[in-house]
Amino acid sequence: MNFKPKSIRPFIGAKDFDVSRRFYLDLGFEETNISHNLSVFTTGNMAFYLQDAYVKDWIENTMIFLEVENVEEVWNRLNDLNLMDKYKNIRLVPIKTNDWGRECFIIDPSGILWHFGEFFK
Repeated sequence: MNFKPKSIRPFIGAKDFDVSRRFYLDLGFEETNISHNLSVFTTGNMAFYLQDAYVKDWIENTMIFLEVENVEEVWNRLNDLNLMDKYKNIRLVPIKTNDWGRECFIIDPSGILWHFGEFFK
C-alpha cells in the first residue's frame, strides 16, 4: 500500500447522539459539525466520525485503540473528569500491564470500548 495515506478516520455510532457529543467534548476532543447527524472529532492529527446511528451489535462490538505516550497520565485525567457521575453506562477499567505494554479502558455512553495504550519501548 504505497499511496501515501494521510489519516485513517473510523466511523462510530451513537445511541444518543447529543450525549455522545458531550462525552467526547469532555474527553478533550474538538468537534466540527458536518451535518445534523454527523460530526468529526479531532485531537492532534487523529480523528474519527461520530454519526447519529445505532445498531446494537455493531456498537457493542466496536473497539478503538488510541496509542498514547503515557497511559498513567491518561488514567489520571479520565478519573479527574468524573465521567461516571455525568454519564450513564460509562465504565472505566484501570491500567493493565500486558507483554506488549500497558493500557486502560473506557466504555462510552453507547457501549464502544476505547483502549488507551502505551507500548513498551
